[in-house]
Amino acid sequence: MFKHLFKLIWNKKKQNFLLMTEMLFSFLVLFAVFTLLVYYYDNYKKPMGFEYQNVWVISYNNAYQTKSTDSLNTYYEILRQNIKAMPEVRDLSFCSFNTPFTNNMSQGRVTYHKKEFYHMNFYTADDSYPATMNMQILEGRWFNKTDIVAKDKPIVINSDTKEQLFGKGTAVGQLISNGDDKDKMMRVIGVVQSIKVKGDYAPAGLGLYQRSDTGSLRWFGKIMVQVTPGANAAFEGRLYKTLANYMKNSNVEIEHLTNKRTSINYFTLVPMIVLSIVGVFLAINVALGLFGVLWYNINQRRGEIGLRRAVGASGGAVSSQLIYESMILATLSLIVGSFFAVQFPLLNVFDLSAGIYISAMLLAILFIYTLVFLCSLYPGRQAAAIYPAVALHEE
Repeated sequence: MFKHLFKLIWNKKKQNFLLMTEMLFSFLVLFAVFTLLVYYYDNYKKPMGFEYQNVWVISYNNAYQTKSTDSLNTYYEILRQNIKAMPEVRDLSFCSFNTPFTNNMSQGRVTYHKKEFYHMNFYTADDSYPATMNMQILEGRWFNKTDIVAKDKPIVINSDTKEQLFGKGTAVGQLISNGDDKDKMMRVIGVVQSIKVKGDYAPAGLGLYQRSDTGSLRWFGKIMVQVTPGANAAFEGRLYKTLANYMKNSNVEIEHLTNKRTSINYFTLVPMIVLSIVGVFLAINVALGLFGVLWYNINQRRGEIGLRRAVGASGGAVSSQLIYESMILATLSLIVGSFFAVQFPLLNVFDLSAGIYISAMLLAILFIYTLVFLCSLYPGRQAAAIYPAVALHEE
């Protein structure tokens, strides 16, 4: 039977070529769409790593200019005490500009056992950062005042970095070097749960935390503040007034992490939405093309179908023949498309895991087969309804 079907397809190769090409390009676009969808879902189901609901971000600049380190420390310590004295404030932390849900980044590379790791995110924060963010410490500890006299610079890494550098081994106590200054060794004192700083759909990435020192206050521009759940606009107004009165030469801005998370999620989803629209457009084109070709074939083959019915073929057999022909055309297109798709995990394109590509490829294949099957059902029923006498009379 299949030999006969292949012969029929080969005899109409010019008619089927465009349809197969359309299926091939649709598969490739759907493969890209499903790769993005699986990638986003894989990131989405991972934990956020911290509690952002009641955390506000205060941005400031040019707050206090002095060459005296003691005066600078005193200035910001008074500011800390003023903010913390408010009943609605649970904790706060001074930190670098790359706060969660912002586009600011500070990346570099580190070296461990002569192997370099790129795209490492460097964060600088004070001792109260994990309490403010409700971060989970998985191993070791966070920074404290004893780290001031440490021989090797103490650092805390996130769980993604630990997995990349040390696998299932112990990270605490290990020495790694800064890629830009290999003579300066850094000692891991703790591991925290990775936090998704770029929103729900982006990976946490590699992360390394450094303890702020006396010079950090000169370039810091962010304060993370954890507030009570009942903190409202009236409190925000009082907080802004306190900051503006204290930092008279500074531009102060207060943002909520919940709003920043929503904004960065929209920005992340834009490529997926655009590709999904293109994928739906191509799927509709394939469906319309398939309907057109099958109807054309039925009208061109009424004599053949009538003859088959006259010699005893049932309506179901005629309908199945058309469905099988469509599925074979789809299979030939998917074989070619899978050859190109499988190159992505083999060549490690875009540094995504092979599981994401394989899942996307299987979803695209399933979608194409389902679409072709559904589009073949109605023309198949039309062919099965042809009466032998009428068809042969028309011939």
